[in-house]
Amino acid sequence: MQEAIELNILDIDNVLKKVMSKKIEYIEKIHSFAITPPKDSKGRWQTYYKENGKRKIIRAKNKEDLLKKLLPLYAKQTDYNKITFDCVFNEWLEYKKPLTSSANTITRYKQRYLKYLKTSNINCLPIKDLGEMILEKEFNRIVKEYQLSRKEWVNVNTIIKGVFNYAYRNKYIDYNPLENVKILVKFKQISRKPANELTFNTEEKMALEQFLDIKYQETEDLSYLAVKVNLYLGLRVGELVALKWTDISDNELHVVREEVRDQETGIYSVVEHTKTHTDRFVFIVPKVQKLLALISSESDYIFTRNCNRITSRQISYVLEKYANDNGLKVKSTHKMRRTYASTLASKNVPLECIREQLGHSSLLTTMGYIHNSLTKEETYNLLKEAL
Repeated sequence: MQEAIELNILDIDNVLKKVMSKKIEYIEKIHSFAITPPKDSKGRWQTYYKENGKRKIIRAKNKEDLLKKLLPLYAKQTDYNKITFDCVFNEWLEYKKPLTSSANTITRYKQRYLKYLKTSNINCLPIKDLGEMILEKEFNRIVKEYQLSRKEWVNVNTIIKGVFNYAYRNKYIDYNPLENVKILVKFKQISRKPANELTFNTEEKMALEQFLDIKYQETEDLSYLAVKVNLYLGLRVGELVALKWTDISDNELHVVREEVRDQETGIYSVVEHTKTHTDRFVFIVPKVQKLLALISSESDYIFTRNCNRITSRQISYVLEKYANDNGLKVKSTHKMRRTYASTLASKNVPLECIREQLGHSSLLTTMGYIHNSLTKEETYNLLKEAL
């Protein structure tokens, strides 16, 4: 969060204004007395407030200031002993909305809350009563009952930590009980997928390229060309379909934006940042330059159909059609990115260079993208020569 503020990705003043706006909106909704505007230009806005059974008048120069005066008065009356985990979760979610760059993140928070926590024993209990032992017992039950992997528990725990941290900072609880809570049951073991499911091996890549060449010649549909281009660029599919001609300079491609899809509406749109909120330059090798030379530069976006930008769904469709036409298991668009990384590694390209091309912040992430993309025969021959 602090890094986002320092990089000017997040305008903290704007966030605080939105939080205050939500609080004022809430106070106006629950306030039972009429809010009266002034009768003339010299008058003041006014309302009443009941304290210790007595009605008191409150005045301010405008409506917003009047509602702000009510805020601390309502805060005094709030019974923190009755605030439940469910209440705090919904408050925390509202707090997170303006701080989160992707609406899909908020959607995933909701989905995991509904799946794992909404029906939990802790959900309707006062958050002040949720001590270490209660939480430890319930969290272990959730992990065991839902057979959660370590990765999925980390995702769920992000919500839990956010809720309790929010509760502590708002004085709903006196201390954060999560520090000593431990998961003692075993996580579901996830087997790493074999390399042949994570990449296109040498023969598969060659067959895919032949398919793409034939379909492009038949249809002149740039979706087929886009897939081939990405085998040599290794972009995230959202970055690929958001490329513009102005991003190209000599033998480099400036990756600065991506397509996103709203999970609730299904609508695709382009945002002026990448997944990591950092731009990068990717080398355009001669093979890609030749492919790009086949495309008209009349539109702003490189890959279009009927003058409209191609979406990531259309890229997925190409890979689905290839698999279905050849009786193969469908491989996702992300497998192209892994294939790109694995191919570079097999050609002894330095790991740091691969990381830069992929746009990873961590070398460990890049290492997770590198698999053996050789066929069994190629792997055997390589080992035979080495030994």
